[in-house]
Amino acid sequence: MQKNGSVKVGNTVMYYVAFGEGKKNLAVLPGLSDGLWTVKGKAMLLAGSYKRFFKDYTVYMFSRKNEIPEGYSIEEMADDQAIAMRNLGIDRAMVMGVSQGGMISQYLAAKHPELVEKLILVVTAPYANETIKNVVTKWIEMTRNATHTELMLDTAEKVYTEEFNEKNKKYLPFLARFTKPKNYDRFCKNAYAILNFDARPVLSKIKCPTYIMSGDSDNTVGNDAPYELKAGIEHSEMLIFVGLGHGLFEEDKDFYNKVFEFCER
Repeated sequence: MQKNGSVKVGNTVMYYVAFGEGKKNLAVLPGLSDGLWTVKGKAMLLAGSYKRFFKDYTVYMFSRKNEIPEGYSIEEMADDQAIAMRNLGIDRAMVMGVSQGGMISQYLAAKHPELVEKLILVVTAPYANETIKNVVTKWIEMTRNATHTELMLDTAEKVYTEEFNEKNKKYLPFLARFTKPKNYDRFCKNAYAILNFDARPVLSKIKCPTYIMSGDSDNTVGNDAPYELKAGIEHSEMLIFVGLGHGLFEEDKDFYNKVFEFCER
């Protein structure tokens, strides 16, 4: 089963895609890239990585809600995510948050624990540290004074290893055309929410089993972030990918198998 859908959240909708036939649920919350292109209509494109889940799980991947107000916070994103899940009849799920999605997932698990069976935090942090602030502030500035290709190039340099970028540089022009939005309003609202993020006061409220997956060369959130998460979240464990950074979920060929194995414990 592959589905492109939307769910009502307040006075707007949240786009999602779903694939798989299982009774268990995996909810995936993507990173800041959602500010450039949402999951709308991309079920077929996004399903490939989750093939191992299809038999036992229904995998949902969510965008942020479609109309984002000024000053929208990470905590508010988590509250809206809870509304979307309940409106879809998702009473309980494994929740995997990647980068900004991991920030949202922290609040979701802390404030709506009944919805989160297990938590998987990928290349994320418990607050906007100096590395995050410097990177995200630069990206916001680049939406004003740089081309989209230059923004994508800077993103690639921050996210991926040199080897990965060298291998895939021929695809960058296509990616730039594919991800260029009509304007950067949605991207910037998501980015400003990151700059104001701090979940440290609520980390102790996360009681579900938590898996922290990070690289030891992360130029986007820094290398201290996973250790800070582990120190703040009881019942958490950590896996560090040696030599990889913020794009480890694309560079490590065994990443999704590791996620599946944690979900199945």
